[in-house]
Amino acid sequence: MSAAFAAVYLRDLRLALRRRVEALLPVVFFVVAVSLFPLGVGPEPQTLRQIAAGVVWVSALLASMLSVTSLYALDHADGSLEQMVLSGQSVFMMASAKAAAHWTVTGAPLVLAAPLIGLLMDMSTEALVTLVASLLLGTPILSLLGGLGAALTLGLRSAGVLLILLILPLAVPALIFGAGAVSAVDSGMATSGHFSLLGALLIVTALTAPLATAYALRIALE
Repeated sequence: MSAAFAAVYLRDLRLALRRRVEALLPVVFFVVAVSLFPLGVGPEPQTLRQIAAGVVWVSALLASMLSVTSLYALDHADGSLEQMVLSGQSVFMMASAKAAAHWTVTGAPLVLAAPLIGLLMDMSTEALVTLVASLLLGTPILSLLGGLGAALTLGLRSAGVLLILLILPLAVPALIFGAGAVSAVDSGMATSGHFSLLGALLIVTALTAPLATAYALRIALE
């Protein structure tokens, strides 16, 4: 099972390297979207610090959704998805590997870009560290939920719109606790509760989302 996970994971990474422009699009969207807010709301440092966590998390959520629509669509179009499902390997592991590859290509660069965004929004060092930590815990949840949405909408018309409608409500708790952790730092409160809930969400999502994705893929291919 670990060999199957590694094979799918490395395969998706190689495919992403061949489509560098598509792989960079979510990161570019993330940086540009956050950069526009100081122009819209004004350059006042206090205002920027108050909205920074919510702006970064909402932008990260939308950026993750940009690339997740093609997570299974391209493999389904060329027939390789059906071959992987019928190969006898665990579909659960395949779904987990594809979500992990999506996070490596999309989520990890968002986490790495967060310090630059934090400096742009005049965040304190402690708030910036908290923001990066919350994104590190929260962005894998977005990739796992995005994989589930991509499987549920596989082969449907307007799949991108349907995927967003399905996934956004499920991702709201991660958004609330992730942004709330940064707000807690600014208020002088403890962040342990927010991080504990984010960690619990990550564990539950990692155990259930790939399983639901596997069932959705089997139904879509029947």
